[in-house]
Amino acid sequence: MNDAKQKDNKVFYMSLGLSIIIVLWGIIGQTSFANFSNSLLSFLTNNFGWSYLISMLVFVIFSVILAFSKYGNIKLGSDDSKPEYSNASWFAMLFGAGMGIGLVFWGVAEPISHFVSPTGGIEPGTVEAANFAMKSSFMHWGFHPWANYAIIGLALAYFQFRKNKPGLISSIFIPLFGEERVRGPVGKLIDILATFATVAGVATSLGLGTLQINSGLNYLFNIPETTLIQMLIIAVITFLFIWTAVTGIDKGIKALGDINLYLAFGLLVLVMILGPTLVIINNFTNGLGQYINNFITDSLSISAFGDNTWLNDWRIFYWAWWIAWAPFVGSFIARISKGRTIREFIAGVILAPALASVIWFSAFGSMGINLADKIGLENLSIAAQAPETALFKVLGEYPLGSVLSLVAVALLCTFFITSANSATFVLGMFTSEGNLNPGNSKKVLWGLVQSLFAAALLLSGGLEALQTASVAAAFPFIFVMLLAIVSLIKAFREEV
Repeated sequence: MNDAKQKDNKVFYMSLGLSIIIVLWGIIGQTSFANFSNSLLSFLTNNFGWSYLISMLVFVIFSVILAFSKYGNIKLGSDDSKPEYSNASWFAMLFGAGMGIGLVFWGVAEPISHFVSPTGGIEPGTVEAANFAMKSSFMHWGFHPWANYAIIGLALAYFQFRKNKPGLISSIFIPLFGEERVRGPVGKLIDILATFATVAGVATSLGLGTLQINSGLNYLFNIPETTLIQMLIIAVITFLFIWTAVTGIDKGIKALGDINLYLAFGLLVLVMILGPTLVIINNFTNGLGQYINNFITDSLSISAFGDNTWLNDWRIFYWAWWIAWAPFVGSFIARISKGRTIREFIAGVILAPALASVIWFSAFGSMGINLADKIGLENLSIAAQAPETALFKVLGEYPLGSVLSLVAVALLCTFFITSANSATFVLGMFTSEGNLNPGNSKKVLWGLVQSLFAAALLLSGGLEALQTASVAAAFPFIFVMLLAIVSLIKAFREEV
């Protein structure tokens, strides 16, 4: 017991110390923090972009093979265990934790960005540019990110519920390194890395959400877009997400997940009715075909001789962002997936959310691109340059724009809270020796740390600093996840 307590304390104090140092640097040395982040981003994307592309495709291929293999019938728990949550609540919680804010933030902004500034010699504003915009958006929000979550989620759920190991990322590596080593420095390093990656990854999205909630309030109620207002938004949301995290999964997090699902579905239906319905349906059909047809090529597309600026700014950043979120989302998905088979887990975690994301981007992306003739390419370009306001500018051009914007702001707030309370719960687990129901004091403390991190990053340079921080935190985790695949294969072979 003393060994476990010591490990717990080391992981907790070292993770907390590392997070606080970064927060203080972001607040005190704003210029040096921004400069360091930019240099690190440039170094990683230019030299290691290929590693992000290859590893993310490996995650997809492994998940598909596993779903159709003889291991697909293995239960995440004892053979007689049953799922703890209904399919709808399960999907709502994993979807809210996994993407939430990102979908609302980029649903309009990303497709119009690709439409007005495509790569590969495509002329902006053309039919080819529109096709490229939808295909690229589907790529970034489709199978790859969810397969990346599934790797960690599946491994954790398997070892937690079937092998009765602690709910820690390090537990995944027991078949490779042995229980003794995993309980030692190697395991501690992995758990500290996972904790820090979670704080950095979630802070990125909290920052994005804050900017967009502020712009939505500005659009609806003329509330100014200032640093003070953004800090107030973070303070209010922090109180709410810590409160729901403390009430636990069954009450606070599950209830909020269900609200998210209804709000998101309601907004999507309204957009499809009030927006260009036929354009949305055709864009979905055409974009899905192009996405599937070019899947392998696009997954590995990187130029050895040409310019990779677009790739680094978009695809590589996204892959790094998803990998940064993998420890947290994977752990949370594992925590709510006891009793499901591996096949059911992969279908629920990869196929269903990827399809929902593709439908979302078809609806919101089509609304944006469809305005090219009405407001002109130049105005669309201006909207794309401020992604936090793009959604509200586009919605304002359609019937009931204010109503749609009001629902969007409400959805942003609930998604914001869902992502943060799930992460707070997981951080408590990571630093409580994998306890599936961590103490409230740890949840409150980690909730405050995440918010301070988001505030520091916003103060030190806005969106760019947020992006670079998530990329940096994610990089070492590529290798942790590839090793997790090897460990899973070994464990499954021993079981069968």
